[in-house]
Amino acid sequence: MKEIVIISGKGGTGKTTFAAAFAVLAADEVVVADCDVDAADMHLLLGPDFGHAEAFVSGETAVIDPESCNGCDRCGEVCQFDAVRLVDGAHVIDPIACEGCGYCARVCPEAAITSEPRQVGHWYRSRLSTGGTMVHARLGIGADNSGKLVTRVKNEARRVAGELGRELVLVDGSPGVGCPVVASLAGASLVVLVTEPTVSGRHDLERVHELVRRFDIPCACILNKSDLNPDVRRQLLDHLAAHDVTLLAEFPYDEAFTAAITAGRSIVDEDPDRRRDLAAVWTRITRLLEPEEART
Repeated sequence: MKEIVIISGKGGTGKTTFAAAFAVLAADEVVVADCDVDAADMHLLLGPDFGHAEAFVSGETAVIDPESCNGCDRCGEVCQFDAVRLVDGAHVIDPIACEGCGYCARVCPEAAITSEPRQVGHWYRSRLSTGGTMVHARLGIGADNSGKLVTRVKNEARRVAGELGRELVLVDGSPGVGCPVVASLAGASLVVLVTEPTVSGRHDLERVHELVRRFDIPCACILNKSDLNPDVRRQLLDHLAAHDVTLLAEFPYDEAFTAAITAGRSIVDEDPDRRRDLAAVWTRITRLLEPEEART
């Protein structure tokens, strides 16, 4: 089984737009995994049915039993996260502020504090109109552990791919270089970097590329909005050439992409020319997964 992970150093480069386009083009040949769980939006373009949903539990939250609490405030004195609040004369735990360390329970003289599993989001297995399958998730407001939720989504996508006999998992990863990105990269066969010729785009492309290099994963790149800044475009191309990164394609700024997003559809469903262009890019991507001798 192979995994293609699409990431970007920053938001707004078009990462999810391209990932959704490839998901439509590949149809039921791939299992799609939306691992951008902090700001999941791939479902807006692919129309999943949310057919199967499960709660995602990770970490713990302290809870005070008001009947047992004597109001001594020892918990508030030791809490480093300001999670203990006084509401209507009773001590309560703010579940968003609580980090689940358990120190308050250890010092409570009345054993009035317990720890409960924390539900931080949901994950879903959906059917797509293309006939394909998508595993995706939504992290709760103010919740952490997004890296663990990414791992849950990826593991489920792999399981589903094995169940369905699919040989390819397509992953839309998070922007940046943080924990959810690292989790997205685990087990990747090929990384596709999406960038744009802006100063921040170049800087963040270099950061995320360095991360991918540390994992020794083959990578290629799509340069989106390539006509925004000719000087930065040249710097990006020089960086890719210096590190032997395959340039898959360049796309100039095109309002058709924005129109498709506004319509809640993939660009390949809205624009025949872009469908042809992106089908060629998808072919190049899948060819990069083949052994080198098979590509010559």
